[in-house]
Amino acid sequence: MTKAKLAVLLGIISFAGLFFYFKNHTPSSYDSLAQCLTQKGAKMYGAYWCPHCKEQKKMFGSSFKYINYIECASPGSNIQKAECKKAGIKGYPTWEFNDGSRLTGKLDFDTLAQKTGCSLP
Repeated sequence: MTKAKLAVLLGIISFAGLFFYFKNHTPSSYDSLAQCLTQKGAKMYGAYWCPHCKEQKKMFGSSFKYINYIECASPGSNIQKAECKKAGIKGYPTWEFNDGSRLTGKLDFDTLAQKTGCSLP
């Protein structure tokens, strides 16, 4: 391989590395909302196999890491974990709020903000 080809290859690899680093480390526009939801006591109960849970997570993008999320499905099965049985979770996603109220289903940002008093980005 020539030096020029090697330099181009190294440049491409470096660019790809930087792209993936910043994609995963750049603050999302929903970071503050997700952090506020958790600070206000909101939690989301979900299951890895649940399509509505996947949609809810996708709405937050990389900011979902700040959500207090409880996985209710045992790995590789549909068996509900004891924590979720004890909490009386019947459907996914279920959002539980600091006042003890719950809403089931994929929620929009407005509803989450209204239930918690958090500001939208």
